[in-house]
Amino acid sequence: MKYILLILSLWAWRSNGQVKADDVTGTWLTHGDKPAKVNIFRSGDKYYGKIVWLQIPLMDGKPAVDKNNPDPSKQTQPLLGLQLLKGFHFADDEWDDGNIYDPESGKTYKCTMSLKDPQTLKVRGYIGISMFGRTEVWTRVTPSAGL
Repeated sequence: MKYILLILSLWAWRSNGQVKADDVTGTWLTHGDKPAKVNIFRSGDKYYGKIVWLQIPLMDGKPAVDKNNPDPSKQTQPLLGLQLLKGFHFADDEWDDGNIYDPESGKTYKCTMSLKDPQTLKVRGYIGISMFGRTEVWTRVTPSAGL
């Protein structure tokens, strides 16, 4: 019964347009081969995100760097502290008009973000139109879980 109430409350939260612009701020855990924590913050009327933790922070005993960046002058820049998300605007319960940088490929994609629920963020990177892209699901990091 508790599970049903939780599902109903999350559905009601999302369907009632209760998403506020700053609900995306905070630290999120990415999932995949090399998990990281990304802190999303507001600057002016836009939202940005930077890497604040890496599961694998070292490569060959040295801090992991942005070695695949197409700009050679940035290839020695540490991944820790790197800005992945840039320039998002909030409208209609989602954050859009932003970009996401993929340090694995060195490519930057258009991106939208939306909250599935208060603890789950859907991040969709794409080229051209959103239909041609990939969605990742990030989980909010609670204060008791560290960064």
